[in-house]
This record gives sequence, C-alpha cells and structure tokens, in this order.
Amino acid sequence: MENTSSKKNIVQELDPLFKPKSIAIIGASQKDLSIGNVIIKNLLSYGYKGKIYPINPSMPEIRGIKAYPTIFDVPDEIDLAHVIIPSKFVPQIIEDCGKKNIKAVIINSAGFSEMGEEGMALQNEFLAIAKKYGIRIFGPNCQGIINTDPELKAYCDFTFTFPEPGGASIVALSGGVGAFIMQSLFDLEIGMSLYASNGNACDVSIPEIIEYYGEDEATKAIILYTEGLSNPKAFMKVAASVTKKKPILAMKSGRTEEGAKAAASHTGSLAGVDISTELIFEKTGILPFNNEEEMCQAAMAFSTQPIPKGNRVGVITNTGGPAVIATDELVSAGLHLSPLSERAKGKLQQTLLPEATIGNPIDVVATGGGVHFRSALDVLMEEDSIDSIFVNFVTAPFTDTDEVARNIVEVSQLKKKPIICNFMTNLSLERFQVTAKILKDGGVPCYSFPTTAAKALGALYKYSLAKNREIGLPKAYTEIDIKEAKSIIELAKLEGNTYMTSDKVFQLLSVYGLPIADWALVNNIPEAIAAAKKIGYPVVVKAESPELVHKSDKGGVAINIKNAEELQSTIEKMKSGIGIKDMKFLVQKFLIGGKELIAGISKKEGLGHLIMFGLGGIYVEVLKDVIFKIAPVTELEANEMLSSIKASKLLDGVRGQLGINKSKVTDIIQRLSKLISDFPIVEEMDLNPILAIGDDVFCVDARIKIN
Repeated sequence: MENTSSKKNIVQELDPLFKPKSIAIIGASQKDLSIGNVIIKNLLSYGYKGKIYPINPSMPEIRGIKAYPTIFDVPDEIDLAHVIIPSKFVPQIIEDCGKKNIKAVIINSAGFSEMGEEGMALQNEFLAIAKKYGIRIFGPNCQGIINTDPELKAYCDFTFTFPEPGGASIVALSGGVGAFIMQSLFDLEIGMSLYASNGNACDVSIPEIIEYYGEDEATKAIILYTEGLSNPKAFMKVAASVTKKKPILAMKSGRTEEGAKAAASHTGSLAGVDISTELIFEKTGILPFNNEEEMCQAAMAFSTQPIPKGNRVGVITNTGGPAVIATDELVSAGLHLSPLSERAKGKLQQTLLPEATIGNPIDVVATGGGVHFRSALDVLMEEDSIDSIFVNFVTAPFTDTDEVARNIVEVSQLKKKPIICNFMTNLSLERFQVTAKILKDGGVPCYSFPTTAAKALGALYKYSLAKNREIGLPKAYTEIDIKEAKSIIELAKLEGNTYMTSDKVFQLLSVYGLPIADWALVNNIPEAIAAAKKIGYPVVVKAESPELVHKSDKGGVAINIKNAEELQSTIEKMKSGIGIKDMKFLVQKFLIGGKELIAGISKKEGLGHLIMFGLGGIYVEVLKDVIFKIAPVTELEANEMLSSIKASKLLDGVRGQLGINKSKVTDIIQRLSKLISDFPIVEEMDLNPILAIGDDVFCVDARIKIN
C-alpha cells in the first residue's frame, strides 16, 4: 500500500520551493552581471506569475521593481527567498527568514562546506537555525530551481535556457552538467517540467527531489546526473518507489579512477569514489546511461510515448537500408521482430501498393503515401503480437509528406503503443520543415539516424522490464541457529583477530547450511594422522595461526597428501619453514576435479554489503569474471548472477563436460546473503574455491574478516 502520508509530507515541504507564489531576492543588485540581478531578469523574462521582492538596503528599485531594505519591510507573505550575500552573513539572514515565516530558501552563495572547516561551521550554524524554524534549505553553492508550469513560470535560477513546458524533469548535482542537459533538451525541442541543481545539498537532497518529481503529474521522465550518493540507502528506497510509476534516466560520473578523483574534488561535501552506483541503479530499476546525448534522446521518447508491454516490435519503412540498420540495433536492445498474422498480411495486400513488401518490416516503398502508412500503422496497432512500432520515414519529393506525418500523428495520439520515428529529410527545404513541425507538434519523437531512434525504443523496452521486474523476497532459512552463530562470532571477537580462524569460519558456514568439505583442526602430528584417517585420503593441510594470513605465500598449504608418512613430513616441514610457535593445522578432504567457483561478501560504507559470484581459483585473478549484487539477494537475483558472468555457458556444460548444479550454487549465494543480514559485523568474506563436482557443490576454502 502506498504511503500517502509520506507523499503528502514531501509535497507540502517542497511546494514553497518549487511552486512559490512570492519570491524575495536577498542580495538583489543593479549590476547587470550579478547573480542578484540575473535571477530577477530571468523571472521577468520567463513571465513569472507571482510577486518579486528585491531586498537591497540602498536601492529604491531594481529592474523597475520596488526594492525593500529588509524582508521585514515586505508587507506580504513570502514563500521563497533567494540568498546571494557573503557567506558570513547567511546565518543571520536565515534567522530573519524564520521570523518572517519563509519556508524555503535557495542559497546561491558559496563559501560553505566546499571551502573546508570554517565554511562547514557556517553551514552547520545556518542549518541549525533553519531546523528551528522549519525552513527547507536548497543549496548552498547552487543554481536553483525552474518550474515551467504556465500558471507559474518560476525561473528561480541564474542560467540562460528558457525551456518550454513538457514531460522531462532534471535533477543534477552539478549545475554545469544540469544546465548542459537542459540546453540539450531545448535544442532537441523536448519540453521540461521541473529543474533542480542543489549544489552542496546540505538539506534538500536528491532523493527528496526525486520523490517530489514522482508526485508531479507533468513529469513523465526524470533525468538524473550525479557524482556521488551521500545516502545510498535513502536514495534506493525512494528510487525503487518512483521507478514503479515513471522512469528515471541516470548518468553517474566517476566510473574510472581518474574520473572518481575529479568528481570527489568537484563535489567537496560528497568526496569519495563510486560506491557501486551501477548496482544501485539496477536494484532500483533506474536506466543507466554512459552517454549524455543518448540519455537526452531517450528522454524525448519517454516524454510523449506509452511504455511497451513487451519486446515485440513492428517496423514500417519506405526505404530499405535504414530499416536494416535499425533492425540490428533493435535486436541488440532485446527487441524482436514478430511475424505478422495471416489476417494482417491479407489486409496489407489489399491496401498497400503492389510493389510493397508484406512482412515485418513492412516496406510501403518510396512512393507510398499517407493512406499506405496509415494502413500499415493500423494493422500493427491491431496486432496482438506487436508491442511497439518503429517507423523509417524518408521524405520522398514525389509524395505528400505532410499527409504521411498527419497520419503518423493521428495514430500516435491514440497512445495505445509507442511509436518511434527515424525521420530522414532535408530541413533546409521549407516544404519538409512543415512536415517536421507536424510530427513535433503531434508529439512523435523523431530522430535523424536509425541507430539513435532504435536505441530510444530500446530504452522504452528496458524500462518496461525494470518496471515490471519483481525480484521477490529473500529466503528466510528459519532452520538456521542464530544463537549458535552469534556464539561463534563472539568467540572470534574475543580472540582479537581481524580475520577469523579457519575452524571458526567453517563452524559459522556450517551453521548457515553451507556445504563444507570434511575438515578437522588439530594441534599436532598424531591428531592430524587420526583426523586424516577419519576424513579419508587424499587430504589437504593448511597451517593455522593468527600471524599467518597468506598461508600459501609462506608454504603453509599442501595438497593431495596420500598417506600418513607424507602427512607427517609435510607438517614437520611447515613447522620448520614457517617458524611460528603454537601453530595449528587444518586437515581437509582433498577434492579432485570439478569447476572452481567463487562467492564473497564486501561491505560498502553507507550502502551495506555486496554479494559476489564468479569463476574461482586462479581464474578470478586472471579473468576477473565476477558479478555483484546488493544484499539482500533473492532467488531471482542469485540466478541472474549465474547467468550474467561471461563464462555462464561453462556452468551449463560444453563439449561433453557436465554442467554444475545451479540450484545448489544459488542456495549458497542466498545463505551468504542471509548471514550478512544477520551479522553485518562481517566486513569481507571469500569462498574460493567453491568446487562444483557433478551434482555436488563444496566450499573448500574460506576467509572471513570482521570488525
């Protein structure tokens, strides 16, 4: 059930920011190039419907508007205040805003947390005052917000692009990137609903803005640019809810080590490297983009078109080559060109030109006019086996292209299935400019290149998958003895070691039902021989000591020991070679053959734990063929991990080799997820290798780090 109180709260709290009926500009100036002047100019130029109150103690008017010495001299209520004054005066101004009952403040001024300890102290001071009065702070060191609603036209920003109303809304950590994306949408003639660039984001956060956009009826798609997530869990909670209602198209910078350093330097208060943002996007259903142009192009489709119900696409073209190019890209995006029904073929044969190709793609040929495009469009709209329509439309000089465009628009406005158009023309000709305007005004997303258009339709389909993806709930595993597990971990903590000893590791894993190759921890050679006899040769011997972390590097691991004599000589050699007193020995069954796999856990600050799976043994270092998911991991996600590694076909068995028991491996992954849900004290864990031998799976070696 939807949390209506939460929805009501975010709307009530941020409406004064995004829907202000009156705005005070504290630090208004007569200097043309000052922020305090530009904001007033932008409000006037954009046609702001509310009241503007410039605040300046020495100017009677600014840009023809009466100015006031202080906000207390303003006779009316004020919803929103812009603050453009030196940072040292901001705490007192926030106090004044509180006394004036102003509920939202945009601090454009810089000089706060991005400047170090002194700036952070000022920021903390004004935040405490704002909290006392219930003021929401946007910024500081930010651009501001824009609301294109024709009934408001609030341009509370100092940028220079005046967007038309539309369905895309932007939230960007970086003002420069946000302004660039807004300009790109404007150049593509894509309308915008809301814009926000919140700078240091000391109070109003990106998750709150996204939540607010989720409740904005005019917003059809949200565009997000971020350089870091200060509160990943809060972001995930909001994003997972919003993506069920509308798409979030996101781009995260800092994917490389150098880029991460640049992002950390730029954002100041969000210093740090990427914290598995791609995994967060996947978990919450956000569509990731590595290319800002593709993100904006996709926004065009999301702004006007419905979401397809599936991956079956019908293609209409009046020229051959672009349809081939588009088909390649459509298939790469996971779409499928479904065959037409006999009924559909019969209707097309009656309505299309004799030269037309009846199939999918439908080629209406270059001489095809509006009636022929309309017939093909109607047929695909009626076909149950078609979820979306892709149109290649070249403006042939011997056809009525305006009539073709009008028919495409009429069908598109039915909003039954998405229509994406690869519109190929010469816009220097006035005739085809008219055709282009018909399509644009009719809300048909048009692209100059078939690949670009196909990628946009692919994005619509990927969102349909993300929106409808139900990952289920993690398994409860009620048979696990949590008290026993807690006792094992507490004993390990008492030992004072960062890494748990092997016996504690195997005990803990056994409590959680993980299949462990038979083992015993012994103190001396007689005990080792007795243990090996019980386990059965061949065995593995590993030296055990808190001082010995990397056993193999010190000669502390020996495999395939076949008898007692070999076992005795091996242990004696380890004792003399390693030279650690009170060293113990782990004797374990040596397993031969099978596929080596790896599973593991890694803790990420602010996010929780990541679960890893991939090829193990030496391959993990060489091939690095591993996949990560954010815990907790469900059965669906565990299965996705197995199918997502590059060598996934090896798990099924190739060239006569047997495949692995996938259900047992996914069970291991889910039990690890349960373990760290119960005991977040675990910082790292490696199960390497996990041996999959026939129908059996065994954890052979493991390491656990606790804090």
